[in-house]
Amino acid sequence: MKASISSTIQLVGLLLCPVLILLQLAPLNVNAADADPLADFCVADLTKDLYLNGYPCKKPAIVTTDDFVFNGLTVPPQTNNSFGASAVFGFVGNFPGLNSLGISIARLDFAKGGLIPPHTHPRGSEIIYVVEGSLYAGFVTTHNKLFAKVINKGDVMIFPRGLIHFQLNVGDAPAQAVVSLNSQSAGFQLIANSMFGSNIKDEVLQKTFFLDQKTVHQLEAIFS
Repeated sequence: MKASISSTIQLVGLLLCPVLILLQLAPLNVNAADADPLADFCVADLTKDLYLNGYPCKKPAIVTTDDFVFNGLTVPPQTNNSFGASAVFGFVGNFPGLNSLGISIARLDFAKGGLIPPHTHPRGSEIIYVVEGSLYAGFVTTHNKLFAKVINKGDVMIFPRGLIHFQLNVGDAPAQAVVSLNSQSAGFQLIANSMFGSNIKDEVLQKTFFLDQKTVHQLEAIFS
C-alpha cells in the first residue's frame, strides 16, 4: 500500500513538473493603461460622494449627447505667466464622458519663448501634435538619455508614460499644440514644483542639488 502511494506521488510530480516550468516561462500579462470598459460607456457621475479608482456611472437613461462633448479647448489658456505657456486639460474631472475609456486630451499654448517645464504624467503616455509653430520637445529616460528635437507644424511626437518631458517654443511667433493621453486622468506633475513646493526638508534639497540653504529658500519661495 505504501509503495503504491509513493508511486502515485512520484507520477503526480512528473506530470506537474513540465506545467510548473511552463508557468515560470510564460509571460505575465499586465495592463499598462486604464482598464477596459465593461459597457458601451460609463459617463462619470461627478455628483456622487464616493472615493473610487475612477468614478461611478450615471444611469444610462439620464446620459445626453452633451456628456460626450467638451468645449474647453476652444478658449486659449493665458500665456502671460512666468513660463509664457499654459495648458487646458480635458480630463475626466471636467469631461465626464471620458470615464472608463482610457483617453484624455489637452491644448497647449505658447507665447514666443514659452515653456511647458519638465513634468511627468504618471498614469499615461502622451502624443503631441503641433498645430502652429516650432517646439523643441523631448523626454529623458530612466537611464538619463535625452531624446529631443525641434518639431514643427504637423509633426507628431510621443512621450512614454511616466518619463520627464518638456516643450519649448523656439519659433518667432506664438505656438500651439494638442496632446492626447492614454488615461482618463493621466496626472500632471511639475518636477521643480514637486521638489521645491512640497515642503521637503531643506537638508534633502541641499544635499540633492548641492545648494546652500539660502538658495533653497529662494527656490521654495518661487515654486511653493
